[in-house]
Amino acid sequence: MKVESVGIIGGGIVGLAIGRQLSLARPGLRVVVLEKEDRVGAHQTGHNSGVVHAGLYYRPGSLKAELCTRGRLLLRDYCAERSLPYRECGKLVVAVDEAELGRLAALERTAGENGVPGLRRLDRAGIAEIEPHAAGLAALHSPATAITDFGAVAEALAADIRVAGGQVLLSSAATGVSRVGGRIAVETANDVIAVDRLVVCAGLQADRVSRWADGADGPRVVPFRGEYLSVVPAKQDLVRGMVYPVPDPRYPFLGVHFTRRVTGALDVGPNAVLGLHREGYDGRRPRWADVRDIVGWPGFWRMAGTHWRTGIREVRGSLSVRAYLREAQRYVPEIGVGDVARGRCGIRAQAVDRDGSLVDDFRISQADGVTTVRNAPSPAATSSLAIAEHVVDRLHLA
Repeated sequence: MKVESVGIIGGGIVGLAIGRQLSLARPGLRVVVLEKEDRVGAHQTGHNSGVVHAGLYYRPGSLKAELCTRGRLLLRDYCAERSLPYRECGKLVVAVDEAELGRLAALERTAGENGVPGLRRLDRAGIAEIEPHAAGLAALHSPATAITDFGAVAEALAADIRVAGGQVLLSSAATGVSRVGGRIAVETANDVIAVDRLVVCAGLQADRVSRWADGADGPRVVPFRGEYLSVVPAKQDLVRGMVYPVPDPRYPFLGVHFTRRVTGALDVGPNAVLGLHREGYDGRRPRWADVRDIVGWPGFWRMAGTHWRTGIREVRGSLSVRAYLREAQRYVPEIGVGDVARGRCGIRAQAVDRDGSLVDDFRISQADGVTTVRNAPSPAATSSLAIAEHVVDRLHLA
């Protein structure tokens, strides 16, 4: 069957990148993006750190490694073409004690296998040359790690879809998916839209919407709230680019770090606290439907049994700015409690399998005309244009 139309549920950066790629691959194809909010990029896209990753962390051969490497180059070129902000301010991954040196060496090997450009191992003197106010025994410097405004990128992608004749329908929440006469019908509050192929890129709601589309239960989204501290203007210049800790490979989060923004601001964070509301950016008040989904998933309890110590440490940092900064000051000692204020937060959709394992790689499934993006955490924004190529190449549009 010749494909005449493709629907996309989700107007974040991944869904919009797929919509744009479809328009490029098949001019004249009807592309319809459904976004439940009144603007694109309203959730993970608009609440992340703005970091364009260079591929240091991801298991060689994984989708993350492959698509991050290509995605960074595609994104860099796209930002240049559209006059969008893109600054290669670089990143230091710093070991502050002897116990971390083995993990730093392992990270260097991984980054090397992933072809991270310009990577260098630094001693104390090298650290001081790149970041004069950072502390540490040794570090990896990634000069190609960059920052951008992913919300602005999402807006540009939406504009590209519209220029190509596609639709980006805002305030159009999908409420169900069904099969009608060999086509796929997506129900909204005001309409039913029939398409030949469907792509689900629903982010924080990925498990729920994907289940409508293909009936598979799992992995389940467990939301993690990431809170930032904003550094006062007088201390912002103490960090030139980004300063990160050496990550714990058992855990998918990168630890509290210092991140420069394209606006010139400097943030500390994020932490990773269990979220009780998938879209609760303004406070910690739970949404009971989200809580029920968490506690009703066997994988959550297995995950909690493995990572409870880390969870307690993250909650302590969430409740106390002093505890939060105690960790951050290991890397930049001159930024203290009086130099920060509580800032914004984001929420990460972390997929968890039934056995309690945290899904580490991108997870993209295809069956019977439906593609579901069930796990696309960081570096999904960096990788978005490459994810789009990957998905569209497998849609069999002819």
